[in-house]
Amino acid sequence: MATPNYGYEKRQRELAKKAKKQEKLKRKADGLPDEVEDAEDAAPTHPADALQPVVQTPNTPSAP
Repeated sequence: MATPNYGYEKRQRELAKKAKKQEKLKRKADGLPDEVEDAEDAAPTHPADALQPVVQTPNTPSAP
């Protein structure tokens, strides 16, 4: 059985981190907002959270 190559995995994480940082700096230099990342972070991460419906109550005036 082959052993895991932890050095390769670490290098790939570092490269991904560096690419993400460069993309963020480029986006910032272009003057684009970072709201796209915020919207993705707000999405439910647990599958059960995604299945629960959002209940909205209608705005009805109360009776006098």
